[in-house]
Amino acid sequence: MEQLNTRLFLWLNATPDSPHWLINFAIFLAKDVIGIIPLLVVALWLWSPRKLIDSRRELVLKTATALLYAIVFSYIIGVLFPHPRPFAIGLGYHWLNHAPDTSYPSDHGTFIFTFSLAFLFWHRVWSGLSLLVVGAAIAWSRIYLGVHWPMDMLGGLLVGMIGCLTAEMGWKFYGSALLSLAHKIYRQLFALPIRWGWTQH
Repeated sequence: MEQLNTRLFLWLNATPDSPHWLINFAIFLAKDVIGIIPLLVVALWLWSPRKLIDSRRELVLKTATALLYAIVFSYIIGVLFPHPRPFAIGLGYHWLNHAPDTSYPSDHGTFIFTFSLAFLFWHRVWSGLSLLVVGAAIAWSRIYLGVHWPMDMLGGLLVGMIGCLTAEMGWKFYGSALLSLAHKIYRQLFALPIRWGWTQH
């Protein structure tokens, strides 16, 4: 498996002969695109159509809990099974500044794939697949730039699956209470925007 991981990395990793525009595009994907996801989630909570507001807010909270579980699982795996990044062992080319910490599973992969799977399972197939395409692009970019192995991204996908499964199983025990608490906090913090009609109640 490690040999396959290395071969795939060397096949995907950018070299000094790679087009500069493609390297710059990969840097954009690796650093900036993932910031769209939190904005999407905030928009779903604040401005969904009234008839969909309850289901959309449940989606937001289930996705948040899935991400929390996934981050915890990812941290535990990283502590128990540390794996150096390619540039930390002098392999390939490194095009993005990054701390030489453990690489498996990828934090970016865990984040984007958890969101993608959450939308696939709990929203719409098309939205989940769209986010999976974005996730695949981000995964490619971070391998291309030399800061991750292919298996790091596969690990992020698997951890995202586990996070979503755990959230789904736990939701029936705490979902209603969590929704009620979140609504209470939201209405207190956003009392004025709600009153002025800027956000949904």
